Amino acid sequence: MSKEIDIGLEVMDRQLLDKDGRRCGNVDDLAVEGDEVVAILVGPGYWAQRAGWVGRLAGWIGGGRRVRVPWSEVKNVSAGVELKRGATELGLGRGDDRLARYLGKVPGAGR
Repeated sequence: MSKEIDIGLEVMDRQLLDKDGRRCGNVDDLAVEGDEVVAILVGPGYWAQRAGWVGRLAGWIGGGRRVRVPWSEVKNVSAGVELKRGATELGLGRGDDRLARYLGKVPGAGR
């Protein structure tokens, strides 16, 4: 993907969607080299960099996991950041997988 976009408005904190439209995390930070974004940084291990002690605590509770998704894996940026491959191929979505058995029991979760 090579179009020019406003990173702050169109990428940061956006939902990540894999090739099947599965929600698989949020953009927590970006790796930038020079004036080019080279990767999306995802996971609780990156929260401390943005939210101080609250982020450190949340990251510790969340397990501190970090995933680096190369920018070349981005298919499109719109309401969310669409990826070219599946979540599991990129190491994403594990938090949702761990919680799926519990979330399925929440009233209205099947909608």
